[in-house]
Amino acid sequence: MIDSGSNPNQCRIIVDAMGGDFAPKNVVLGALQAQSENPNIEVYLAGDSKLILDVITYENLTFDKEKIIHAEQKIEMNDSPTVSLKTKPASSLVVGAKWVRDKKAEALVSAGNTGAMMAASTLIMGRIPGVGRPTIGAEMPSAKGICYLYDVGAGKDAKPNHLFEYAIMGSIFAREMGGVKNPSIGVLSMGEEEGKGNDVSEEAAKLLKDSKLNFIGNVEGRDILEGKADVVVCDGFVGNIILKFGESVPKFLKYLLQQTAKKNLFDKLKIGLTRGSLRKALKVLDYQEYGGVPLLGVNGISIIGHGSSTPKAFKNMVFRAYEIHTKNLLSKIENSIKQYSNLS
Repeated sequence: MIDSGSNPNQCRIIVDAMGGDFAPKNVVLGALQAQSENPNIEVYLAGDSKLILDVITYENLTFDKEKIIHAEQKIEMNDSPTVSLKTKPASSLVVGAKWVRDKKAEALVSAGNTGAMMAASTLIMGRIPGVGRPTIGAEMPSAKGICYLYDVGAGKDAKPNHLFEYAIMGSIFAREMGGVKNPSIGVLSMGEEEGKGNDVSEEAAKLLKDSKLNFIGNVEGRDILEGKADVVVCDGFVGNIILKFGESVPKFLKYLLQQTAKKNLFDKLKIGLTRGSLRKALKVLDYQEYGGVPLLGVNGISIIGHGSSTPKAFKNMVFRAYEIHTKNLLSKIENSIKQYSNLS
């Protein structure tokens, strides 16, 4: 096995080949494409070795068989996240998480059971010291570029200190991965004025106000698309609802355009002429472009993908893991969390 320490850009990524609606084909195609495009990426495939080899053979791909990590079990989409970790210790997801824990790989990528992926990453890889609760975010398009929303489903019933941690980790992600020099942070609330939120959001706002983070105060739901803040923090229950609503927008817009085109030939022609521009404008909403989202706060790179991920999405998930590795994001989060812990 290559020692990635000899090359700081070398990144060993173990991919859950059994995760996703179209596994292992889409997983194998995407992961191997990423490896072929970047020589610093070293892919390992965890899963049923026979099924993985069948895809490699049928698609006439070249891959080192020694980098196929056989896993006899598979965690299904409807399996209980925490229970499955105990009942399926030989699953591709658990095997992959243990590889990262044991420093055999720097990153784990999966489009399988999201709850199980979060549980495996948190319980097997462990949390970064000082992190009370890991978080996953969403990159929401805004009038000013991208608004990073945390949390969108890693947990619910968050406490004020959890939102504060989301703000720390989210600002680091926005700065390092999004190129935002001094990310502005807002707490999602019912109004911009102080006292408009619930107990958790108000207390989180106080913590942020007393910190050195670029906190701008409360923001409302409409402010996300307007780009009022670079990073918006909220409870995972609320964030997940916003995310799922946002994901439904492109499909609904397409429906509205189709209905309009049916009513009037002239409108149909106009819509046809602008189709290319509309597709380009909505590209920012396409999950395939960014592949998956990282679970921030765990002691390893954990990339969670959409269940219906295409080969392109898997390729970009691997690229996302590689970028996080090369930018040393985990150490930067740990140092920042430690800094604020020492101040409290």
